[in-house]
Amino acid sequence: MKKFINSPQTCEEEMILGLAKAYPDYVRKLDCGNVVVRSDKKQDKVAIITGGGSGHEPAHAGYVGKGMLDCAVAGAVFTSPTPDQIFEGIKEIATEKGVLMIIKNYSGDIMNFDMAQDLAEMEGINVAKVITNDDVAVQNSTWTIGRRGVAGTVFVHKIAGAMAETGACLEDVRRVAQETIDNTRTMGVAISPCTVPASGIPGFNIADDELEMGIGIHGEPGVSTQKMKPVNDITDELLDHILADLDFVGSEVAVMVNSSGATPQMELLIAYNHIADVLEEKGIKVYRTYVGEYMTSLEMEGLSLTLLKLNDERKKLLDAFADTPAFKELGK
Repeated sequence: MKKFINSPQTCEEEMILGLAKAYPDYVRKLDCGNVVVRSDKKQDKVAIITGGGSGHEPAHAGYVGKGMLDCAVAGAVFTSPTPDQIFEGIKEIATEKGVLMIIKNYSGDIMNFDMAQDLAEMEGINVAKVITNDDVAVQNSTWTIGRRGVAGTVFVHKIAGAMAETGACLEDVRRVAQETIDNTRTMGVAISPCTVPASGIPGFNIADDELEMGIGIHGEPGVSTQKMKPVNDITDELLDHILADLDFVGSEVAVMVNSSGATPQMELLIAYNHIADVLEEKGIKVYRTYVGEYMTSLEMEGLSLTLLKLNDERKKLLDAFADTPAFKELGK
């Protein structure tokens, strides 16, 4: 294993320290662990917290800032943060309007965030939650009961964050987050695995002429191993699964083509070139497009495709101003 790290035991903390030093106008690190919060706490809004294992950068800490998240809690690579870290984050950002937790559907994340919620409510903090589950590849997995929460979670961060910034009540922020979850679908594919620093070995083995269809974001293999084929055929398969799961025909959508970490922009754009044509042929209008790294899996060479069905409210919130280290939106 070759990585630009000092030690597998310190890479998560050094990463968070580096983020806080690189973007002090946006985030600051708490003393209780790998927890970052907005540098400029805003009192008159619902506060939003999320988190999960490290290795998905820029998610989640890269989305802390105006118009998105108020706190992100980082566990070890692909490992849930602890309840006490989450609780400290909740206490730091809590306002009279309450706190919304955005949790990806992984058993460890749900258990630890739920424990933190119990601790917070014992101190009189009003906490609500939503659970993202946008992955159409599997119904259950090693880490989940039900579908996994993957790259579509970033749309939930953006839309819920924009709603919170308006001063909306906790129930309205929770509602728009849940409606975003209900209208988001994702599927991913990879052609090479990633290596978790602590283990030093790839998450799965794959031949040079093979791909893994239906991968998650924790370095796990997909639901099927296939022979390598042109990216147009790969994205057709991703689209087939997504469109079979939710009717997008006649709708406006936001599209995200997300790199798993090592897939270059050239290849993402080649994929989107075909995706755009297919969506147009099927009567699905693209309103906004996002191509790049949004939720990665270390250095995995792969991509995921996400579609979000839009209505007027979600369009307005997607377009709203946001300024974070990893996400900028000037606002309309």
